[in-house]
Amino acid sequence: MRKLILIGLVGLAAQLVDGGLGMGYGVTSSSLLLLVGLTPALASASVHLAEVGTNVASGLSHWRLGNVDWSLVLRLGVPGAVGAFAGATFLSNLSTVWAGPLMAVILAALGAYILARFAFRPPAVSHARVTPHTSQFLVPLGLLGGFVDATGGGGWGPVSTTSLLSAGKTAPRTVIGSVDTSEFLVSLFASIGFLAALGTSGLDFRIVGVLLVGGLIAAPLAAWLVTKLPARVLGTAVGGLIVVTNLRNVLAALGASPTTQWVALGAVVLLWFTLVGHSLVQHRRQAAAVVAERSETLEPEPA
Repeated sequence: MRKLILIGLVGLAAQLVDGGLGMGYGVTSSSLLLLVGLTPALASASVHLAEVGTNVASGLSHWRLGNVDWSLVLRLGVPGAVGAFAGATFLSNLSTVWAGPLMAVILAALGAYILARFAFRPPAVSHARVTPHTSQFLVPLGLLGGFVDATGGGGWGPVSTTSLLSAGKTAPRTVIGSVDTSEFLVSLFASIGFLAALGTSGLDFRIVGVLLVGGLIAAPLAAWLVTKLPARVLGTAVGGLIVVTNLRNVLAALGASPTTQWVALGAVVLLWFTLVGHSLVQHRRQAAAVVAERSETLEPEPA
């Protein structure tokens, strides 16, 4: 019972992160489910089944707040669904000996990318509420994001959101709202792929249920927080958490001794805390600069 409550709380926290950053639900939830003993395929299947429900709630919340570009949703989400189905089929047929290390590496790499991205080069800001990107850019991006998402237990946001924000051509709230909404198609077809390959054998629908409940509670609040949270600090914190959660599995797969694993983990935790502090300082400096600029603009000219 305690395990289910903890998983439900993780689902709630993961949805808050996902709604605020446009990424993080899958990689955060999958990392925990691997820790409690689920196989990579079952962990990814459980997360994607829960995400089908949370994505509906999140998409509706973003739509009501005007954060969704439906053209972007379709042109990104449809190829994403194709990639997710392929990724689910691939992971389901992969030997568990290889699937565990593969998922740990993917999750750790995604976490490192999020950590570095937000600590050193936060996404550019645009105010365009309709994306100018063409299908030539969005279709390959969707295919890659969907495949990584299913095989890694998460990754749709880190691949899709960061790519769109990095381009700096679409407003962050529109990118996050549209990516979150399109993720419904990705989760749905990943779930279909897992169910077709695995059936329901081994799936614990209590885990799916508590993840879903936690996500549903958080979804409306997350959509509102998207314009309130300091994304740079949150992104750095979440990225480091994902790396730390998966690092020991990666090192174990490489044959590192327990002592080496703990030393490496301590060094990464120290680096993580340092980068979170750096991000917080930079966020405060930028906020102070914006306030100062506004004050100068509003200052009356001398007579």
